[in-house]
This record gives sequence, C-alpha cells and structure tokens, in this order.
Amino acid sequence: MRNVFSPADILLPKNKNWEKWSVVACDQYTSEPEYWEEVEKIVGDAPSTLRLTLPEIFLENEDAPERIAKIGAAMKDYEPEMEEMQNTFIYVERTISEGRVRRGVVGKIDLEAYNYEKGAKSPVRATEGTVIERIPPRLRVREGATMELPHIMILIDDRKKTVIEPLIKTKGEKLYDFDLMQGGGHIRGYKVAAADAERMQEAIEKLGEEFMERTGEENPFIFAMGDGNHSLATAKAYYENIKKTLSPEEAANHPARYALCEIVNLHDEALVFEPIHRVIFGVDPEEVLADFAAFCKENEGENEPQEIPYYFKGAEGTIHVIKPASPLAVGTLQRFLDEKGIKTDYIHGADVVKRLGSEEGNMGFILPSMDKNALFSAVEADGVLPRKTFSMGEACEKRFYLEARKIVK
Repeated sequence: MRNVFSPADILLPKNKNWEKWSVVACDQYTSEPEYWEEVEKIVGDAPSTLRLTLPEIFLENEDAPERIAKIGAAMKDYEPEMEEMQNTFIYVERTISEGRVRRGVVGKIDLEAYNYEKGAKSPVRATEGTVIERIPPRLRVREGATMELPHIMILIDDRKKTVIEPLIKTKGEKLYDFDLMQGGGHIRGYKVAAADAERMQEAIEKLGEEFMERTGEENPFIFAMGDGNHSLATAKAYYENIKKTLSPEEAANHPARYALCEIVNLHDEALVFEPIHRVIFGVDPEEVLADFAAFCKENEGENEPQEIPYYFKGAEGTIHVIKPASPLAVGTLQRFLDEKGIKTDYIHGADVVKRLGSEEGNMGFILPSMDKNALFSAVEADGVLPRKTFSMGEACEKRFYLEARKIVK
C-alpha cells in the first residue's frame, strides 16, 4: 500500500519571489473577475504559476485555446529555472484564518489506485459525483503540459494522528516560508527526512490494515477526495489515454501514472468543512420558487425536514422542504437544478451569494455545512455525496499552486 502515496520528484523555482510565484487554485473566484484582475496586477511580468494554469473563470472564453497554448510555452520556458528534488515528500504548514494552522504532506498519488465511479472499492475514492462533461476542457490543458501543479487535497481518516502530526516535531530542511497573496495566509514547507518518510508510510499501511479488519473489504479505503476532484479525474483520463500507447512495463514507470497532491488529516483541528452555496443565473426567481415547490412535492421522501434560505433582487426568504427525497439539503437542491438545466455557479461565502444573488436575473441559495466526521462512513455507505457538498475552508484558504512535477518523459 505504500506505493499508493509515495515521494515525488518535486520541482520548485530557483527564483525566490514566492509571493508572486504562488497563486490560488484555478477553480476559485469563478464569478469574481476582480479577484483575478488583482492577481494580474500583483504578478506583473514576474515568473508565476498564474502563467502555468488556467483560471476556470476563463475556461469558456473564446481565447481559451490561446491561453492553453501559452501555458504549454510558459512551462518550457520555466523548466530550466526550476530545481528538482528527487524522491521527496514536503511537509506543509498553512496558516489560515484566525491563526489556524492546517498541516499536510505533498507527494504523488498512484492513479491506478483511484476510481471516481460511484461504489468504487479502490484505495483512493471520490467523495462527490464526477461530471464527465467537465473533464474534456481540463484535459486539453493537461495534454499540452509538460508538468503539473497541484491544488488537489486528499483526506485521510487518521483519528490517532499517526501519519502527519509527528512531523510537527521533526521538521526537516525548510524549503519555503512566505505570505500568500490576497489574504491567503502564510505557508511553510519542509523537506521530509528519509526516516520520517518511512515512518509515515508505515502509518498509512496501518490505517489500511485497520480498515480491512473492520470492514472485511479486500481493498482498504484510505484516501478520500477533499478538493480538486475533477483535476484528479482529468489526470486519470490523461493517464488512461497515454497508457493505450505504452507497454505494461512502460506504463508502470511513466510519470503520468501519478498525480501530485497534498494529503491532510480529516481530524486536523484547523480543517473546517464549509458549505458550498449556489447562485443561478438568467432566471425568474418567482418561477424558480414555484417550480422547486412542485419538484419537492413530486419527489417526496422520508428524510428530516430541510430549510434553504434564498436571495434575489428585492427579496429574501427560506424554502421549507417537509419531506425531502435526499438526506442532505444540497442533494435536494442540486437534483432540482440539474433536472432543470439551470446555469449554476458554486460559491464559497454567504456574503458573495447574497451580493450575486441580488443582481437582476440571479438567485442565491445558502446551504448548511456537513459534519466532517461523517465523510468516510458516508462514502463507504453511499458511494459518493451530491456534487459540491462541502468545501475545505473558504476560497482564500484553498491550496495555492507552488510545487510542480514533470508528467512527460
């Protein structure tokens, strides 16, 4: 099992202007162009991961193909200016809001051990439904890339804190230590010593053994997707396409077989599950309310009543679902939005929902948070949760691009 999450050949820039180099995950601030405009001003002409990724706010723009081509060119330009640390784990301490410190370890995950289909019994499992239609545009970015940069965060269910937390006392060589832009907090990274890496992998193996003993399953469920579900699914699709052209021996050692990520303990006190709210566009809010009421009546279930606050221009209120078909409010609402095909954005922060939802032709919905301790058991029981059920912190607390890894030979 130790090969499922293992040390990676990690690239870091020789240029030490870290603040301009590191930018937030591309799937954040998708309805706030002003955020990305400010990032452009901060970065200027300096080397930056902004040039190596495609913020999803631009994914459907007419110039997206041009942006993707520039990403591939920038990677080739940047690569000589990066240094590679071979066979390395990086221990990360991220100071976020209210001084909380979230801890994790960066390494590579084996895509052969990952399956995003509902009901999968693989060591690495999705926690939410994967929308296949979202993979192709992301795949175009990866197909033209020579390296990957991770915003993927994967959770482990380590209640005894045996994997990551011992590194607090045994920090290795410091690799970076700086403030992140735009209120992202502070980040420190340390190279994990060989002895600590061995201990950590033994602890992960122990988690797998305990799972198999408890459940009787042949494959242990060790890693649950936290953030970056569609990014990991894209990496899987890219690898599966390449594998068709390789011999089994070549596929076993190809760098595309793996994806760089950060693992985080579900029971880290700094890790907070935030709800992901919804804002819909181009609608008549009164008509939406009537349609949703009819939908709930036609799809009654036996779950506990749910309340979903809403906002639109000149009005606010709360939808009361008496007999919901889904056990979670997010599932009830998302099923309705999917059935109606309504254009939807997924928003972190109730204040943003209220602001965007109150604009003409829009409508915002506030959803409750999920108990993080129920995550692994819920995925074990039901396969996957409704799409965009939870977020690991607010948008500014998401992983920032920083480390890289080659994905071509």
